[in-house]
Amino acid sequence: MHNQRHYPYVTIPPGATPLPNLSPLQAYQDELEHNAPSGDLLNPWDQTPTTRHPNGRPGELRSRPRTRSAYEPLPPTISFPEPEIHRFASQRTTLHPYSPHHRPSKSDDGHGSLPPSGDHSTRPFTPVTPGSASSMHYLPEDDWEAPVNQLTRELSNVSLYSEEGLRLFQAGHQLAEKDEEWHQLVPPEAQEALGKKEVERQSVLFELFKSERDYVEDLRLVTEVFIEPLQFAKPPVIASDRLRPFVQEVFWNLGQISVHHERMLAALFERQLDQHPLVQSVTDIVLETCFQFQADYESYIKHYPIAEERHRTELSRNKNYQAFIQKCSQDPRMRKRDMITFLSRPVTRLPRLHLILEHIQKITEPGHPDLEDLPLLLNILSDFLKSTQPGIAAAENRVKYWNVCESLTMPKGQIMDLDWYNESRSLVYSGPVARRSKSEMDWHPWTDLFAVLLDNYLLLTKEEKRAGGILKRYVSPRPIPLEYLKLGSFEGQPESRRERSEEGGILDSLRAQYKPIYPFTIYHSADKLERRYTLYAPTESAREKWRNALVETKGIDDVRRDANKWFAPQLVDDGSFRSPGAYTPRGFGSKASGRVVNAVSFTAAGGKRLMAVGCASGIYVGLRGDISFRKILSYGNPSSIIVLQEFNKFIIHHESYLLSYSLDILARVAMYQAPASSLDASMEKIAGEDGTVLFCTVGRIKQRMIVIYALKSFFQITVHALEACNHSELRRTPSRGGSQGTISSFRPFGEPLYVPKDAYSVMALAKMIAITTEKGIVIADPTDASRQVIQVVPDFSGATCDSTDMADLKTRCEDAKPLGLIRTETREILVIYDTLGCYITKQGVPHRKCGFILWETKATSFAHRGSHVMLFSSEFIEIRSISTGRLDQVIEGSDIRLLMHTNLRSHSADDPLFVAMRGTKDDKDGVSDKIIELVRTGDFNSTQTPMTPTPVDGLWDEWDM
Repeated sequence: MHNQRHYPYVTIPPGATPLPNLSPLQAYQDELEHNAPSGDLLNPWDQTPTTRHPNGRPGELRSRPRTRSAYEPLPPTISFPEPEIHRFASQRTTLHPYSPHHRPSKSDDGHGSLPPSGDHSTRPFTPVTPGSASSMHYLPEDDWEAPVNQLTRELSNVSLYSEEGLRLFQAGHQLAEKDEEWHQLVPPEAQEALGKKEVERQSVLFELFKSERDYVEDLRLVTEVFIEPLQFAKPPVIASDRLRPFVQEVFWNLGQISVHHERMLAALFERQLDQHPLVQSVTDIVLETCFQFQADYESYIKHYPIAEERHRTELSRNKNYQAFIQKCSQDPRMRKRDMITFLSRPVTRLPRLHLILEHIQKITEPGHPDLEDLPLLLNILSDFLKSTQPGIAAAENRVKYWNVCESLTMPKGQIMDLDWYNESRSLVYSGPVARRSKSEMDWHPWTDLFAVLLDNYLLLTKEEKRAGGILKRYVSPRPIPLEYLKLGSFEGQPESRRERSEEGGILDSLRAQYKPIYPFTIYHSADKLERRYTLYAPTESAREKWRNALVETKGIDDVRRDANKWFAPQLVDDGSFRSPGAYTPRGFGSKASGRVVNAVSFTAAGGKRLMAVGCASGIYVGLRGDISFRKILSYGNPSSIIVLQEFNKFIIHHESYLLSYSLDILARVAMYQAPASSLDASMEKIAGEDGTVLFCTVGRIKQRMIVIYALKSFFQITVHALEACNHSELRRTPSRGGSQGTISSFRPFGEPLYVPKDAYSVMALAKMIAITTEKGIVIADPTDASRQVIQVVPDFSGATCDSTDMADLKTRCEDAKPLGLIRTETREILVIYDTLGCYITKQGVPHRKCGFILWETKATSFAHRGSHVMLFSSEFIEIRSISTGRLDQVIEGSDIRLLMHTNLRSHSADDPLFVAMRGTKDDKDGVSDKIIELVRTGDFNSTQTPMTPTPVDGLWDEWDM
């Protein structure tokens, strides 16, 4: 950048050849003799002996480098004829009073001239007399080029005496602190000749050199005092598996920043040696470096709050790290500064550099080229610093979020995955609130709470300060997910809170003081009465901030979740199935289909996709996506409808019977390709003649398709398992009268199981059967008569966790209703209850310290799809991660019903999942039922791999899921 500026630039005459090796006096003898009679130039911005004599000052045979770009490689030293030096208005030359072309400048005020002399290397410095200033005048604007002036030669001469001090200064702390100033390295005579304003400018430039030198030294100290000793400490200060991430997190990219400034400092020192004591400009060096370090600075500044907090956290928890930092502070180079000071140096360096450059601009005389370049540099620095502010604010908010999370203490025994470690999580708002105590006998019926609003949960906590300044926040009551959070009134009139006086004597402390507090109400949409909270803000503005924060955060959360659904509801039908409503004419109710209770889909011949829907009035079949469904069977409110596509069976559980029909004939009848009587001819009674069928299901056991049902007869309940057969395996079942009998499509699988009378559902495992009862889930094997009933899970007798935790879990499980089991990816089993879930081992023993997950809503049924469990209640579908219990999605509706949830395919995620809820239509035709299919979504540019069970050795292998 420096070489492209208008000032100074050099033009080498064409055809120039190197000069012979002459002494400096011989090389410039003609020029000196030519200049002597007409007077010497005195303007400090004119040519200096350094620029006029590339090989050294007059009379000295020592080589000094020319001024060049901060990163320009050092060229070989070659002597050329004297170049033409072009100057600008800022370099107006001042002549002696006796020169006819002399123009006065501010630096000439109060100074006289120097007498001409050819032997300037030995003549002492003589200031200009004040009386001579009146005879000075300016050169024309186009006559700025002039010969070497006397003053700059004298300044070059006196700089020889201070050059040793300059080198000591650059070496770092080799001079006394009071001597590290520009005026200490320049004789008073030279300072008087320059003028007050130029002296000030050179002092500020010197301060830039000094501050940059100290900054680079501090960056080196970080490596030498902190990083390297920490990495090679014996014994290690931080565990080896955490050391590298810790160093990276705390020190970030200080190394890259240090490289930039070491290069800039080298260029600045070279410029200082070349031009001292009159440094013309350093703007080009700083500007060139500024373009290069912006990306590294932006990364560091935005990360700094996290680095500082990581250091403080380690310092509070690791005694070895405390001792290490204490030892580092004893290094004399630290000068009583702590590590935070060094970490914050890059954050404060650029604002300080901006201030120095701003000062230089203010004191620079008009016409100086810095007045063109400095505004550009200052604007770049200013805009850059402003651009980093949002990043700093985000990092500081991240640190606050971590501090809050680390201070939280969850209710004992509960497993809560609030998704804390997600990088998108943030702290939105927090502050003190109060809650009225339910006890009327309490003199102080108020509870002080600290409310925390995250971007996915609202938490109410009680603060407790412990020894050592540690702050703990106990979460009570349970956190409220934003999906379930609803806002009540924020317009209530302020109430008065009675408090004791904290000042005065005993009598004053007994007197009551009343402070206004402002109520607002929030509640949990799944439990509007029990989880309804009226909170009180200390001020009206605080209440308004809470309302704005809650409204905005809920809006953002709704948009974010809508764009990141794990399961997308796809509408199948809304309007074909109706129930009588407020607008339905009298007598029309008999024509309505009634409430939908079951739905299955299947593929008919020719690849047509059909759907069978069980309603209050019967079973309807039609093409999927078509609004015209035909009533095929008159079984109202069927308990179950199951399709076995590969076995061509359509199974119905209606009242006390379990029936089977031909799937192909059912499809042909629905499409008017066969008469209804042909469907009746294909009916087969599976069970119900010897008792009442209570419940049934279908699943794969030992790679076979098994139909399982419970039969109640007299005073006992038995569970039967039948294997579906292909046509080649069909056999004729003899009748009781000794006749030939009928052909049965199913054959017994094992022996009947006698189960408790309170059994209400059954599910197929990989090798066994799980029967849910009021007292737990019974694991049974129908193929092994010697040990049909193996165990009831959870098995609390073999639990190894704390007795209190186990007792709490046992009590909760006894009060809840078991729904089923799900295999996890971590070789555990998740036991599903209507209000909670808990993990057990392959032996059925409670795991994870007897912890449990509380659902946000009371489930009536559940379904397993991929890595998620879906919990269904009348108003919500709660979708959670199986392995962690994390709440991933909530689907809201009215009168929600799970219609189909059998897992008959290789991967459970491939099975269709139909759900019914109240539709959007309510007119003279009745209230519609909406049928949706929950379709699993996938990440962009990625393929979702279905979860497959991992083989497990041991006893649980027989109960494989």
